[in-house]
Amino acid sequence: MILSCRFREALVYACELHANQVRKGSGVPYVAHLLGVASIALEYGAKEDEAIAALLHDAIEDQGGVSTKQEIQRRFGDIVATIVDGCSDTDQTPKPPWRERKQAYINHIPNASASVRLVSAADKLYNARSIVQDYRQVGEAIWERFTGGASGTLWYYRAIVDAFNRVEITPLVEELDRVVSQLEQLVDLEVTMSKTSEKQVKINEKPD
Repeated sequence: MILSCRFREALVYACELHANQVRKGSGVPYVAHLLGVASIALEYGAKEDEAIAALLHDAIEDQGGVSTKQEIQRRFGDIVATIVDGCSDTDQTPKPPWRERKQAYINHIPNASASVRLVSAADKLYNARSIVQDYRQVGEAIWERFTGGASGTLWYYRAIVDAFNRVEITPLVEELDRVVSQLEQLVDLEVTMSKTSEKQVKINEKPD
């Protein structure tokens, strides 16, 4: 597949929309995430509309809500706008409470189109990989970046994998499952090591 000028136009538009955003904690320009999600989507068979939606998947949620959806629809058509809308957990400002939004998003996955599931899974895979990478660098401090903290974040990623698996087990979902499992194992190992260390300190502090 050869990407047309529509994809290039979407890339420019995404860069304009997210120009002042950076990734939580890392300070990396947000466009890196958008490029990464589009790359993953394309690697797993995305068509051009799906790749464009991958570039714009956070636009409605983070950059203007309904008015941005209408602009995406005007520029790139109904299919792209529908996919982006399906990947958004809210178009409201202020956003509803975190747990409520995430549960609603999980609930909608089984009824979402294959295109929405492809872009959503690409987004979640990029994020899960980033969390694993950053966890190895900063450890438990990473959870300060997330509204749900450690338990909420781990719950969400496992629940979203389960939701995807209930519909269709694809190579993309299988990879997401592997990365989420890797994160869970890293966290479990860290907790185990921390508890062992605490026990050792207590033993060493006992009087002779």
